[in-house]
Amino acid sequence: MDPISLGEGNTPLVRSQQIGPALGLRDLYFKLETVSPTGSYKDRFAAAAISDMRRNGKRHVIATSSGNTGSALAAYAAAAGMACSIAIVDGAPSGKLRQMMAYGAEIKKIRGFGHDPQVTEAVLESLQQLGQQPEAQLQVSAYKYSPVGMSGVEAIGHEIAAQLAALNQRADHVFSCAGGGGLTLAVARGFRTAFNVRMLDVAPKIHCVQPIGNDTIAGPLRRGSQQAQAVACTTKISGLQVASVIDGDAVIAACRDSGGTGHSVEDASIYESQKELAQLEGIFSEPAGAVPLTGLKQAIADGTVSLNSTVVCLVTGSGFKDLASVDAMIGASDCETVTLEEWEERFPATSKS
Repeated sequence: MDPISLGEGNTPLVRSQQIGPALGLRDLYFKLETVSPTGSYKDRFAAAAISDMRRNGKRHVIATSSGNTGSALAAYAAAAGMACSIAIVDGAPSGKLRQMMAYGAEIKKIRGFGHDPQVTEAVLESLQQLGQQPEAQLQVSAYKYSPVGMSGVEAIGHEIAAQLAALNQRADHVFSCAGGGGLTLAVARGFRTAFNVRMLDVAPKIHCVQPIGNDTIAGPLRRGSQQAQAVACTTKISGLQVASVIDGDAVIAACRDSGGTGHSVEDASIYESQKELAQLEGIFSEPAGAVPLTGLKQAIADGTVSLNSTVVCLVTGSGFKDLASVDAMIGASDCETVTLEEWEERFPATSKS
């Protein structure tokens, strides 16, 4: 049976116009997963996961999401004619929830899910039981639960390697955000595969960046620990509110093997990076997509990244995913309605024909 695709993958890699030069970096690139069919890199996961379900005769997607995974699975399930039921992280942005509902998914928010580690583990156990029904399958964007789906995300590493090779460059550092850690692990594995098949001579250092309020992986990685840690999540950054370990131990091993490390950043700094991406680069990112850039700025400040490096920051999801953060960025301002005369008074023409 043919795989399900909505045109995911092969996203642009664009050179920084202003942020890189301001930081002293000549070669800073952004990988724009914002242009994916539902607006995030999770479309790569959904395409692989739903195609696998279709091949195996499954008809009901059981899922958990804080937003982007749910939107992607709902869209691809709709394309495949499958039912889709999603347990939602408490506090997920309404824009993401409305997107899921628009695709026809059945969704419910669960109190404490994504913040309390015990509640989170209990929800995942319940979902695993539901996923064992004959026509159902659990889909969580983590290797621990959905390795086939996550294999689709590994293409990000292949694509970056190929895109930079076309410019006669290679990445020295790649910065990825992490909640449960699946994306960072997938990118590390993608680059490792590219290295093994001789697409590149040297694999980049993979850096894991997390909000301080969900420091399950980045902090332990930086401190030299072998194991991730469960936390009481306090970050407001949607999509990264994963209080339990999930893929954390494997992420630590993969990042350390690559020579990368962890970076823990404040929510306020993340929102500032989101604003800079929009107003200095023209990149409309949700807050989670600005986390890698925030980690890069910290890495330059502490000397982890030299200024002659080639660096890639993953921009994982569109700003349309979290309009409340955009409202916070622009404040209470609204689009004013004026007369033509008032417009011409504000923007007088220098000459008239």
